[in-house]
Amino acid sequence: MNPKALFALCDELLHEVLRFSQPADSVVSSFFRREKALGMRERHALAETVYSVLRDKIRLQYLAKSGKGSLERRLSLLAWQGTEAFLRAAATPEELKWLTTARLLSLDKQPDNLRHNLPEWLAEPLKAQVGDSFWPLVESLRQPAGLDLRVNLLKSKRELAQAALAEEGIHTTPTPWSPWGLRALGKPPLNRSNAFLRGDMEVQDEGSQLLALLTEAKRGEMVVDFCAGAGGKTLALGAMMRNTGRLYAFDVSAHRLAALKPRLARSGLSNVYPAGIAHERDERVKRLAGKIDRVLVDAPCSGLGTLRRNPDLKWRQSPEAIAEMTAKQGAILASAARLVKSGGRLVYATCSLLRAENEEIADAFAAAHPDFVPVDVAEVLARQGVANATELTDAGHLRLWPHRHGTDGFFAAVWQRR
Repeated sequence: MNPKALFALCDELLHEVLRFSQPADSVVSSFFRREKALGMRERHALAETVYSVLRDKIRLQYLAKSGKGSLERRLSLLAWQGTEAFLRAAATPEELKWLTTARLLSLDKQPDNLRHNLPEWLAEPLKAQVGDSFWPLVESLRQPAGLDLRVNLLKSKRELAQAALAEEGIHTTPTPWSPWGLRALGKPPLNRSNAFLRGDMEVQDEGSQLLALLTEAKRGEMVVDFCAGAGGKTLALGAMMRNTGRLYAFDVSAHRLAALKPRLARSGLSNVYPAGIAHERDERVKRLAGKIDRVLVDAPCSGLGTLRRNPDLKWRQSPEAIAEMTAKQGAILASAARLVKSGGRLVYATCSLLRAENEEIADAFAAAHPDFVPVDVAEVLARQGVANATELTDAGHLRLWPHRHGTDGFFAAVWQRR
């Protein structure tokens, strides 16, 4: 495509994304469905440019003040992720002169917000939580996330799956924590892999794999994935159960559960029962009260632990939204707890970095439910074959950080019912 035409499309796409009315990945996907003439390299350049803007929006908007033309145009030039030759063909001589000057500007002595590119309502609690690790955390959140895979142990083993992928030119390394995981080098076209299509593995962040391990789900048990979504952890639980017992996948979104169906067919599992529920007090939930061996509550949350993948979340969330979310999380956890039988396991998890959605929810639940005894996460992970499990925990809870563990940010607390 003509460079000037492609930059015009980039401006249009950025304008839609920066309205923050929908998730950025949805906006980008919808845009590409409309612009069918775009090739793979052109789509890659546009998408990466958009995500570069989202990661460094405050800094780039500061630099853009000195330029001319639409804001989207200036941001596109500053954040362009295609070839330099393409940029030079699209920009005017005046724009290239301005861009050269803007690139030379050092931000070392500028206010912190131009360096961390986080809203202050988020930056302040993170500084308080991680102290001297704040800047390494910020840098890790600016980097795109890798591609992690979970090997389906019903169909393969990690070494065999790794070899099968290598034969197809997809190179991976074993994940450092999850005994099921492989981390791809680069971003290969996995959807064209025979090993993937036959169900030998699923895309799943290593941290998410560890959440499933915390349940210690076993053969023949009754297990509930209470907020199943598209079912990544559901599939991991089913494999842990060796396709025996009964595994319920509950979610209030029929759309998200529908995304589970093709993955379920590929997995070879037959012990999974997806069920849409109206809310956490649904009759389907009540009928199972006190009957379930393991309940995983991967609660709806701000998603701020996934900023490497979804940098728009830091601009789409707000303190008010977080407050609403925490009320919902407490209610969901309390309802899910009713399912757990005596001696059963309850796991509460989020992909948030904030204590308000994590430790504070867990502490409030523990205070209100003395019949649930805390379980040390490090001991559980060690039993599940996770090396150096204590490096993943804080005060008995799972605490994963992108800058420390190379995963998305996750939290989990575990209890056993008396």
